[in-house]
Amino acid sequence: MTGIRVSVGVLTKGSQVLLCQRRAEDLHANKWEFPGGKAYDGEDDAACLQRELHEELGIDATIGATLQVATHTYPNGRSVELHFFHVPDFHGVLVNTQFQAVAWAELSDLTSYDFLEGDVDFVSALASGKWSQILQGA
Repeated sequence: MTGIRVSVGVLTKGSQVLLCQRRAEDLHANKWEFPGGKAYDGEDDAACLQRELHEELGIDATIGATLQVATHTYPNGRSVELHFFHVPDFHGVLVNTQFQAVAWAELSDLTSYDFLEGDVDFVSALASGKWSQILQGA
């Protein structure tokens, strides 16, 4: 099976990051994740994230540094290549169009959320301060 490319946005506000919870009827119901989504064939990863953030949250985002690229294969055999980007700034008012809930969470509290399996390693590193030098200026 061919992997799916997913662009993921780590939106920051001080020491907080934006989290989104999947709806009960969605695949991986009620799991928490960062906003973003699947890239179209030939679409640049940063452009994908900009498009997805506009579609999901109604914002125009500034896409910053790539924090990590990781691959995860779920038990059903579906493989995802995750491109995690820092999003230091955005314009517009956040409007939840896709999720059961959205929340700003403290970095230190991230590991208490039930994240998608593919995000868990990234979340642990983020919560432990791995990218603090990049996120400080946010």
